[in-house]
Amino acid sequence: MDRLDNTIRPYAWGSTTAIPGLLGVEPSGEPQAEMWMGAHPGAPSRTARGTLLDVIETDPERELGAEAVAKFGPRLPFLLKLLAAGAPLSLQVHPDLEQARQGYEDEERRGVPVDAPHRNYKDANHKPELICALTEFDGLCGFRDPLSAAGLLDGLGVASLKPYVDLLNARPEDAALREVLTAVLTADREEMARTVAETAAACERVGGVYAPYADIARHYPGDPGVLAALLLNHVRLQPGEALFLGAGIPHAYLSGLGVEIMANSDNVLRCGLTPKHVDVPELLRIVRFEAGDPGVLRPEASPDGEELYDTPIDEFRLSRHVLAEGTGPHDLTRATAQILLCTAGTVRVGAYELTPGQSVFVPAAEKAEVSGAGTVFRATVVV
Repeated sequence: MDRLDNTIRPYAWGSTTAIPGLLGVEPSGEPQAEMWMGAHPGAPSRTARGTLLDVIETDPERELGAEAVAKFGPRLPFLLKLLAAGAPLSLQVHPDLEQARQGYEDEERRGVPVDAPHRNYKDANHKPELICALTEFDGLCGFRDPLSAAGLLDGLGVASLKPYVDLLNARPEDAALREVLTAVLTADREEMARTVAETAAACERVGGVYAPYADIARHYPGDPGVLAALLLNHVRLQPGEALFLGAGIPHAYLSGLGVEIMANSDNVLRCGLTPKHVDVPELLRIVRFEAGDPGVLRPEASPDGEELYDTPIDEFRLSRHVLAEGTGPHDLTRATAQILLCTAGTVRVGAYELTPGQSVFVPAAEKAEVSGAGTVFRATVVV
């Protein structure tokens, strides 16, 4: 078992206080957006045996388990994070596995450098993800029903939004959402900037359900993604609630602190709220133009105290244990590798005492008994 020393990513959208507050340290004044736990080549966790990437590569079956290696290959197939949004992240979607393979092979064949700013596919993997709120957490997830979106836009009283309102009211669901998103992202930039400015002013004036969109516009003035965001469901998670984000679902995180887990991939297609490259044709190929409820997840409790966030993929499995003083120890030993992260209280895992923000890597079949008073999240795989 290894205590993990994890990298904190200082992305501009990060909160300056949320991660330091969890860790119990003084803020530096700089944004601290994500703390990565895993073996991603970009920032692998460090252990007394070397980086977690090197540890796994030395003996994959010993560290990950034979079944996991047979199913996913000799690598840890997930990345666990603490994510602290102090400002809205980019509006984005992720490809499914086949789309990722096709896109990656196409860009490789065309010789697009992997670090090129216009490259869409950094690898051949999909990127389903799950965010679990530790604080109240705001986000956008999936399309509204077109009639609902039309009503929201119409309620602002902005004349330049009327063509979009008419499209949303007149077309079948798929066509309506596709045509409006296409129109927004391909419009003349100067005209769109004026429309966004008028829309932002109206959102500020009306308030209420429009308040999240007004905040988005303050961070991204003139960005077409502000209008795209109005097509999506706004979701406010309470602590312990989660969202699963599958392939093709447009989404953005707006504010809050959470535990995020994802398949180990960097494939992102952006819709807006970003200065980065937006490949509209490829984006439209990936997006699923389906309206639906965001589907807030609540953990399902089992008799042994584990609370599981059930998702339809195998690369990761996230659960939590809320431990009470004097109970346990709880045996969390598994035939697959796992990362255990403390988010509240003080818990003991084997020889290690963990306080909020601290984590350990537990190799496959390694004895893992947990005790104490606090909350521990458990990340592993399904084999």
